[in-house]
Amino acid sequence: MYTTDVGTTWAGTHTFGARRLYLPGSLSEAAEIVGSLDRVRAVGTRHSFNDIADGETMISLVQLEPDVQLDEQARTVSVCSGTRYGVLASWLHDRGWALRNMGSLPHISIGGATATGTHGSGDTNGILSTAVAGVQLINAEGEVLDFDRSHPEFAGIVPSLGALGIITRLTVDIEPTYEVRQDVFRDLPWEAVIGELDTVMAAGYSVSIFTVWDEPTASRVLVKSRLDVDAEVPTELFGAPAMHHGDPELAALGANRTVQGGIPGPWLERLPHFRVDANPSNGDEIQSEYFVDRRHGAAAMDALRGLASEIAPHLIASEIRSTAADNLWLSMAYERPSLAIHFTWLNRPDALTNLLPRIEKVLAPFDARPHWGKTFVAQADLMKTLYPRLPDFQALRNRMDPTGKFSNDYLRRVIGS
Repeated sequence: MYTTDVGTTWAGTHTFGARRLYLPGSLSEAAEIVGSLDRVRAVGTRHSFNDIADGETMISLVQLEPDVQLDEQARTVSVCSGTRYGVLASWLHDRGWALRNMGSLPHISIGGATATGTHGSGDTNGILSTAVAGVQLINAEGEVLDFDRSHPEFAGIVPSLGALGIITRLTVDIEPTYEVRQDVFRDLPWEAVIGELDTVMAAGYSVSIFTVWDEPTASRVLVKSRLDVDAEVPTELFGAPAMHHGDPELAALGANRTVQGGIPGPWLERLPHFRVDANPSNGDEIQSEYFVDRRHGAAAMDALRGLASEIAPHLIASEIRSTAADNLWLSMAYERPSLAIHFTWLNRPDALTNLLPRIEKVLAPFDARPHWGKTFVAQADLMKTLYPRLPDFQALRNRMDPTGKFSNDYLRRVIGS
């Protein structure tokens, strides 16, 4: 089955140029389709903000059944790559299990999040791909292959930008279910954000700082605490008071948010920022994000504040999060604990044409790595300096896809031919 009505990304920021989108009903059909094509790219729930999924032809596995397979002894779960995190999370919670971390949107597919290095937050939490214990994919010949952590190049196969094949299933680490509360602190002075960054980011299991950059305070700090891990929850944060459940300012943020204000609840209803049964984020938006070495996080934010007057007029909100270091070749947190500086922009692409190069120039001294699935201007020459294992990834890609079946303009632009 296929359609020629290929459409756009979820926020409408990119219109796909593919002539055809295949929607297979089974793994065997997907393998047959991939084997028969000269060029093909995978697309998931369309939550990227660039042309990473685009190509002459696309294939999507979002219509396949999740086919969840639980291995309690190994503490893993296997699931179809097109399954949304929210669907898997609900299935696991019903059986007493949980994921260690989730992104802000439970609406995204597990395969798409893995391929692009998508993440949540937390000093001790890696990007979502670090939980992946096994990958199944369809290679350029249409063969279904399985890889696990014993494979010597597994770290290059997990976040792979769709360049190695069509990911069909993922095996993910799990743990027993737990509860989380979200506490919101209002108006944290910038002096504390910059001067006490490590303490602020360590205030909970997962911490997010929200700002628009041109104000004397960060408007909100969202601290997510695990009830089975965190000994106590702060009542204030460097003078920033806690906002309580029922506060009109919290309600004004929107009914699509998960419950805040210190009310405990299941992990799957607190770790994401947005409810799975509601429209996520703003909707009509563009997103960018940059990862800097945690050691340089305060300096990078201080440098960005020098552009505050240019950033603020085009911004909906900016979110600052942390991630643990990992060994995944194309991870934005490869070999360095990182501070992730995120921008949710008004849908004004012409303004970003001039603004993003300015931001990337300011962040260049900190070796900022752009999020693969969001909007940025950096190209392959720079990426080669930011990712030490990029030559190894290119060699792996050339072996697994010698004819460039899974290549597209995006890959040629950001990692080279």
